[in-house]
Amino acid sequence: QVQLVESGGGLVQPGGSLRLSCAASGFTFSISNMYWVRQAPGTGLEWVSSISTGGRVTNYAASALGRFTIFRDDPKNTMYLQMNSLKPEDTAVYYCAKDSKGSVRGAGTLVTVTS
Repeated sequence: QVQLVESGGGLVQPGGSLRLSCAASGFTFSISNMYWVRQAPGTGLEWVSSISTGGRVTNYAASALGRFTIFRDDPKNTMYLQMNSLKPEDTAVYYCAKDSKGSVRGAGTLVTVTS
């Protein structure tokens, strides 16, 4: 059974950084493209970033480009999202997912950016 467990969220001031982790199990992680999506209060799911098998190709939403970095550690079945220069508008529940729409995702980790 697919399990995706996010961690690393928290409360941070604007301009701060967080690193999110996603521990995956129940499927062959190393041959899976992986995704981060988020949901801000009162809105729908928004794709944030994706990473191909082996980490060869990464893509970012315009809102994340230049501030967020996605990477993966296949031997650990773990994916990460390094988030720098955080803004209040980054406040959301962040999910790792097996697809860009987030139809298969974990329970999420809350990121709150506020002064």
